Amino acid sequence: MLRIEGLEAGYGRAQVLHDVSLEVPMGALTTVLGPNGAGKSTLLRAISGAIKVRAGRIEFKGAQLNGLQPHEIVRHGVAHVPEGRQIFPDLTVQENLRLGTIAAKLPSSRPEVEAFIYDTFPRVKERLHQPAGTMSGGEQQMLAFSRALMADPQVLLLDEPSMGLAPILVEQMLEVVRKLVKERNLTVLLVEQNTRLAMNLADSVYVLENGAIAFSGSREQAQASSVIQDLYLGGSGHAQ
Repeated sequence: MLRIEGLEAGYGRAQVLHDVSLEVPMGALTTVLGPNGAGKSTLLRAISGAIKVRAGRIEFKGAQLNGLQPHEIVRHGVAHVPEGRQIFPDLTVQENLRLGTIAAKLPSSRPEVEAFIYDTFPRVKERLHQPAGTMSGGEQQMLAFSRALMADPQVLLLDEPSMGLAPILVEQMLEVVRKLVKERNLTVLLVEQNTRLAMNLADSVYVLENGAIAFSGSREQAQASSVIQDLYLGGSGHAQ
């Protein structure tokens, strides 16, 4: 289990997260909702070591992660697909994929994982030898997913995977998330702007407001919450 207790983090003098505690059960999908600026991306960056933790504890399977470098956290089995994809546009698609193995100290060729990636994202296979910057936004998001999978993670941190994608691609991308959880038993912590789809995928839900946890519960409890209905689902009843 990924467990966060009393987490405080921020940038410079600005503190963004205030005493945040949550648990991400293994083999399940946990989603974090909240308005822009609530601290959702900061939470994922703190877990993955992209920013320093000021107080609190991040623990995965009994090992403390805070204080470790990002590459060390990857080796513990936690991979981060950041907001905005952050692929390397001048490298080929194949070179971007191989970067996913370096931090985890894995062989650059991983046939079983690559077969899954190419089956899930045929466009990635088609474009292996072209610069990643020539891919469309949706294809770049597929590549960002694939690069993270090359690190053989047990936990995947996903930050706004649907951002900038056409609606049909959004549904396809989140269906891939469901597939990763159900078929590969990955544990996923998802930050997603498409609240309705994220709620449909989630086993459990947290809401961040002003850097603090304002709600935690199961998907069913979240769907029944009048506050979540009004703020995030338009007050239209249960998520579809």
